[in-house]
Amino acid sequence: MSQILIRNATIVAMDSSHGAAPFAGDILIEGETIKAIGEALSAGPDARIIEGRGKLAMPGLVNAHTHSSETFLRGRYERMPLEIWLLYAYPLLMNDPIGERLLYLRSLLLAMESLRTGVTTFCDDFFDPPRHDLDRLATVFRAYDDAGIRANVSSAVMNVHTLDALPFSREVMPAELQALLDFGPPMTASAYIDYCRSAFSSLHGKSGRLHFMIAPSAPQRCSPDLMAACMDLAVEKHVPFHTHILETKTQAVTGHRLHGKSLIAYMHDLGLLKRNTTIAHSVWVSDEDMRLMGEAGASVAHNAVSNLKLGAGIAPIRRLLDAGVTIGLGTDGVSSNDTSRIFDVMRVAGLVHSAAGPDYESWLAADEILAMATIGGAKTALLEQVTGSIEVGKSADLLILDLRNYPFMPLNNVAKHLVYSENGSSIETVMVAGRIVMENGYLTTVDEQAVFDEIAELVPAYLAEHAELERRNSTFEPVMAEIHRRATRIDIGLNRYQGDGAGRHLQS
Repeated sequence: MSQILIRNATIVAMDSSHGAAPFAGDILIEGETIKAIGEALSAGPDARIIEGRGKLAMPGLVNAHTHSSETFLRGRYERMPLEIWLLYAYPLLMNDPIGERLLYLRSLLLAMESLRTGVTTFCDDFFDPPRHDLDRLATVFRAYDDAGIRANVSSAVMNVHTLDALPFSREVMPAELQALLDFGPPMTASAYIDYCRSAFSSLHGKSGRLHFMIAPSAPQRCSPDLMAACMDLAVEKHVPFHTHILETKTQAVTGHRLHGKSLIAYMHDLGLLKRNTTIAHSVWVSDEDMRLMGEAGASVAHNAVSNLKLGAGIAPIRRLLDAGVTIGLGTDGVSSNDTSRIFDVMRVAGLVHSAAGPDYESWLAADEILAMATIGGAKTALLEQVTGSIEVGKSADLLILDLRNYPFMPLNNVAKHLVYSENGSSIETVMVAGRIVMENGYLTTVDEQAVFDEIAELVPAYLAEHAELERRNSTFEPVMAEIHRRATRIDIGLNRYQGDGAGRHLQS
């Protein structure tokens, strides 16, 4: 079995013994696995030696929440709250699904950028309307297999009509516009579970790195029987029940108008808060919501950059941590973040939570943020036994960074440099399951220039079609703007300046 010995490196292990505290040592990798960590380790005569002096070895980053379906929409939108942005990034009136080759390239591009910037694992909740197709899901898996990344993948499901998942929509939207939104019969719980079981039997565990997760879009967009069936299967297969809850003030209002309670309380009453539950966003949560989430062992994927760009607010991360909720970091999709760099999310998380309230002792520390980007993210993906830290027996998902580079010059505190100074430019080597997938600044699994050339050739026609789609859907923008305005005016009983939730600024 092949061996790699990283010798005399500075190691940030993110394990239970060391956390973010650096120490000097060697890492012996055998096949896909970390075999030993220590000093003066020996390896076989054919082992590859990587000289670690002046280098930092750390776990690969985990992107706890993203959407590959947005990858071609980078740099396209700004100054839009979520409910308006969705009209253009996820149109109500749709064209045919993106072609299979573009679907492959779209997924591959996200994996390439992720690996190049230190993300070795991501959770991709891609959107592929109008139906769930196993062959198309297999195309996404093939792209990630070719790139060499580790991933949890699912295609988001919803079966509640858009107008029934938004407050005020029936009273605000003219009848002639409502008539345009005929989506046909909704997906049944049994049909989606049949699809999921087929995905588990044919794709789950591919190459040992790629897994299928279950992703009901949101409690207001899915029927209770669909969500219950999803949770039962998630528990059976030990995969995440990956969903979106309380991203915006509008969604907070939705829970109270539809159910007379918050959407977290609604999930709790349905028995849907469990260890398997991973919640993207969790911005507009109450103290009682957080207590329920913590007692259930649920996780949150914190999308600090996306939440700011879409004006959703600032999640109360300190209070979520205090309640016992596991936190990972996500970029969200490239259209609402414009990058897949978790280093960017770390820095923004460090900065924005310092501005969220005057109690500076509650501000997030760099080592906490680094934990969210590594072992915390692995826990949200139910992969903490596999990745997220440098430990014997775990998969060799590692980064090697050059400490003789601007972000570390001069070197004071490694965790603070990683969170506030580094942007991925110091990464020299990226390894996933013991395989070097980037070395000396180049991906080893993909011809990047060939991919760029093909995207440059094929995507302009797709974007022209999408521009026409945007024009068609713009007719709904005044309606969504009015829903947004009405929701922001309703008091849902959250304290605006309580702890680190002060940034939930849309309550007015």
